[in-house]
Amino acid sequence: MSELTHFDESGASRMVDVTGKDATERVATAHASVTMRPETLRLVLDKKLAKGDVLEVARVAGIMAAKQASGLIPMCHPLNLNSVKIDYTNNDVDTVEILSEVRVTARTGVEMEALVAVSISALTIYDMCKSVDGLWS
Repeated sequence: MSELTHFDESGASRMVDVTGKDATERVATAHASVTMRPETLRLVLDKKLAKGDVLEVARVAGIMAAKQASGLIPMCHPLNLNSVKIDYTNNDVDTVEILSEVRVTARTGVEMEALVAVSISALTIYDMCKSVDGLWS
């Protein structure tokens, strides 16, 4: 059975000690999707929402969020990220797929940063589209 590494023997919370680990290249990816009315997706893809280019604003928000993961998640190590990429695909009907890829050379992984990036990208898309998409009112 695996040990819960964020607790010591007495049950007290702790940040995992990575001192003994070697710094290596680490990569993590995460995926999210946002479903909306087809008319809303068309506005997003055609860049016709009054609030601006939804996908580019969401991309910047996701990149910025990845860099803040350690400030949001209590036991997350602060990392000097090498790269954060946010890419999109869509089904031309009602869904935007978001994929993040985060890279670092460090003693610990970047899974939390990748998850934060897609989460904030998805929330930004939702926020920018909610006023025109009746499904979310």
